[in-house]
Amino acid sequence: MKTKFREAKQAPDPDRMDALLKRCGIHLSTRQRDQLWAYHQLLRQHDAELNLTRIHNFENMVVKLYADSILPALKTALPSPLMDLGSGPGMPGIPLKIFRPELDILLAESRRSRIDFLKMVVKELALSGIEVTERGIAPDFDRPVAGVITRAVEPIAETLKRVTGCLIQDGMVLFMKGPRCDAEMETAAQTCPDYQQTADIPYQIPHTPHQRRLVCYRRVSVAAAKPGPSHRVRSIESEANPIFKDLKKLLGGRGVKKLGRTLVCGSRLVAESMARQPERCLAWITSGDRQPPPDDAPRHLEWFQLAPNLFPVIDAFGTRSPMVLFDTPPLPAWPATDTATPGCNLLIPFQDPENVGAVIRCAAAFDVERVVLLAESANPFHPKAVRASAGTVFSARLFQGASLAALPEDLPVVALAASGTPLAEFAFPESFCLLVGMEGPGLPPRWKKNSVAIPMAADVESLNAAVATAIALYEWRR
Repeated sequence: MKTKFREAKQAPDPDRMDALLKRCGIHLSTRQRDQLWAYHQLLRQHDAELNLTRIHNFENMVVKLYADSILPALKTALPSPLMDLGSGPGMPGIPLKIFRPELDILLAESRRSRIDFLKMVVKELALSGIEVTERGIAPDFDRPVAGVITRAVEPIAETLKRVTGCLIQDGMVLFMKGPRCDAEMETAAQTCPDYQQTADIPYQIPHTPHQRRLVCYRRVSVAAAKPGPSHRVRSIESEANPIFKDLKKLLGGRGVKKLGRTLVCGSRLVAESMARQPERCLAWITSGDRQPPPDDAPRHLEWFQLAPNLFPVIDAFGTRSPMVLFDTPPLPAWPATDTATPGCNLLIPFQDPENVGAVIRCAAAFDVERVVLLAESANPFHPKAVRASAGTVFSARLFQGASLAALPEDLPVVALAASGTPLAEFAFPESFCLLVGMEGPGLPPRWKKNSVAIPMAADVESLNAAVATAIALYEWRR
């Protein structure tokens, strides 16, 4: 009888880690091996809580994290002091410090959970000549360093501009990139005249299919220092700060109504709001001191620099880009008795701010005469409504109306209801009010007598309110 023997899978341990590193050409002393193993243990221990890495397989961690971090030291000489820009959980800075203990390393990181983890690692591993820089790096960071290394995905040109305040003359910037970065290099060559590319080293992590490129730049000139920020800066570090409390209130419609302000989010919307209505832009809001207001920003703009742990609280859409605090315009009262003006008065009772924003955008596209926010409606300047409208809430003809129950009986209302005349057969009057029911409750019975319907498949109960409105407006305009 033949007996089958299955090779036992080797459990993760320092010797297995050391063997994988040696296969990559990396040879550690016993002390270095023990330090890297201790780092690995801390990473595994705190990963679930802090979301430190998306790589969890042991061999992949050793190869894609630790070996990948150390290999640049085998490809080129590393300057000191060396900044690890965007260190995250410590890569490449921690493995490089273990492998090249003579280097002075700065771990630059802005996220509080990562900062605390890095400090713990430095303490637990008893590393000297290494410190955690608790902030994002921008051109105003002026602590001199001889080199910068980064695994970040930011374009090369943006990083070169970011480190202009701290990188000394002839300092080096080393980018750990994938194989497809030629377009970034071309952009850097065209836009960063103070830097000269000195190396482009393609390599492969040994015994793996993973291709890498180490792209190096030298700073050939240092421009004269620029003046400090031209906007009033407010540094906000605590959740108890009154400004931060107000910003949090703006995530809801009540806060927007009470404070008369809103948050504009997304790089395109932010740029458009400042270009079209700069007088209503009150503050530039960023995570830390990164990404200062643009040069053409209005001079009255304040700069709110939120601590890295506070910014995500108000970054409701996860854009990670600067926001603008915007002064909302007042809504004039709708003259319900004046409905003789040719065109459409759109009556909005929607309680979902995204539906409100989407339908206001449609109203602007189809040149609706007036957009009337009924009392039931969500605030049109809710950040979700602003985003869904692509900013048209700031230019649309908006009015504040009464509640559904208080609308005059003699209004020339055309309502949308499943029991109405098919939309394609309906002749819209010259002047009318278009009314769509609320999400859920639908349309009050008294308005169904003069209604139109959008034909649908028999097994579909209803359309989204904003979609139904858009179809009706299109048919009217057509």
